[in-house]
Amino acid sequence: MRTLALAKVYQLIEPGPVVLLTTSHRGIPNVMAMSWHMMVEFTPPQIACIVSNRNHSFQALRRSKECVIAIPPAGFLKTVVAIGNCSGADTDKFATLGIATKPARHVAAPLLPDCIANLECRVIDTRMVNAYCMFILDVVQAWIDPKRRDAKTVHHQGWGKFALDGRTITLPSDKA
Repeated sequence: MRTLALAKVYQLIEPGPVVLLTTSHRGIPNVMAMSWHMMVEFTPPQIACIVSNRNHSFQALRRSKECVIAIPPAGFLKTVVAIGNCSGADTDKFATLGIATKPARHVAAPLLPDCIANLECRVIDTRMVNAYCMFILDVVQAWIDPKRRDAKTVHHQGWGKFALDGRTITLPSDKA
């Protein structure tokens, strides 16, 4: 064993697939790449996510209290990186990057039809926003593209390094 710089710990624990968070505030949509999120409840599905208060999306999410979490396929990775490398404060990412959108059913934030799945969400708890920039979301509508069901997702490992989902293994479970 050898010591590891504390600044690299997140690269070991990165939670789930990279997702795209869309928001709309005052009629202006935005999208950001996000990898700090986790499930906190099965039914109804609830998700906790961290959106830095330095991100343009932070104020839109805080004020509108709704968003879409879209799960991009690995083939969308170059666009995901481009989304993460610019700010919605000065860039219309949808027009600049040619990102397709569709209206959502329950929220003003747009769906991203090129993604594997889209989750329409409402913010239900902001008690940890000031201290940790953590929002708790209730998923109010879920969409999946059956044609992309077997698409691979990507997982951020820090500083431009990503891993693709691997082989699926199914084991017996009493909870299945």
